[in-house]
Amino acid sequence: MKIATYNVNGVNGRLPVLLQWLGEAQPDIVCLQELKAPQEKFPVDEINKAGYDAVWHGQKQWNGVAILTKAGMDVKEVGRVLPGDAEDVQSRYLECMVNDILICCLYLPNGNPAPGPKFDYKLKWFQRLTDRAQELLNFKIPVILLGDFNVMPTERDVYKPERWVDDALFRPETRAAFHNLVAQGWTDAIRHLYPNETIYTFWDYFRNAYGRDAGLRIDHFLLSPQLVDKLKDAKVDKYVRGWEKTSDHAPVWIELG
Repeated sequence: MKIATYNVNGVNGRLPVLLQWLGEAQPDIVCLQELKAPQEKFPVDEINKAGYDAVWHGQKQWNGVAILTKAGMDVKEVGRVLPGDAEDVQSRYLECMVNDILICCLYLPNGNPAPGPKFDYKLKWFQRLTDRAQELLNFKIPVILLGDFNVMPTERDVYKPERWVDDALFRPETRAAFHNLVAQGWTDAIRHLYPNETIYTFWDYFRNAYGRDAGLRIDHFLLSPQLVDKLKDAKVDKYVRGWEKTSDHAPVWIELG
C-alpha cells in the first residue's frame, strides 16, 4: 500500500498539478494540507473523476486538510478536531480509519514570528497532538501520523541550519516537542530507512531555493509499532516541485508491504 502526504498550498489553484501527480504516482491514500478552500469549494468532483474518494475539512483562505483514498477502499471518519481546545476553530486535523489503519492527517501550525502568540499556539497544538498520540498508541492498533509538521527535527533536515536558529520551525522548543512525541514509541519512517541522507520536502519560492536544493524536511510520517516491520520504501517526489505553478512542498510517500 502506497500512502502519501502533500501540502498542496491551495487545492484549487494547484489542482492540475495534484491531478497530474495522482495519475502518475497512483497512491492508495493521500493526505493533503493547506487546502485554502472552504468546505463547499473543495473540488470533490474532479477528485472523484481521478478515481479517488475524499474526506475533507475546509476553511476559508487558510488551513484545511483532506484524506483521499482510491475508490472502493473502506473508509470511516473518526474525527476532524484535535482534542484539547474547544475554542480552536482552525482546520488542521483529520482522522479516518482506512482498511484497518488509522490515518491521522495533520497540518501543524507554523508558529512564526517566535516568540509570540503564534508560537505559543504552535507549542500548545503540539502538546495536544502529543496527548492524542499517546491515546492512539494505547489502543494498540496500526496508526500513522502524517502531514506537514512544520518542524525540522535535526540539523540534517535543514539547509544551512545556522540561518534557522530563531525560526519557529527550528527553535529548540519545537524540536524538543517533536522528539518528545517520537519518544512515545513512534518511528520516523524516512529516517528509519535513510538515517544519514540529506532529504528535503519543501523549497521556498524565493532565492531559487529549489534550484539550489536549499530545502527543509518538514513533512513526516510517524508509524506506530504495529507498522514498522511493514515499511518497505519511502521517497520524496522531488520532481513535482519543479513543475509549473506547483506547491512549495513536494509529495512524500511510503510503501507498506
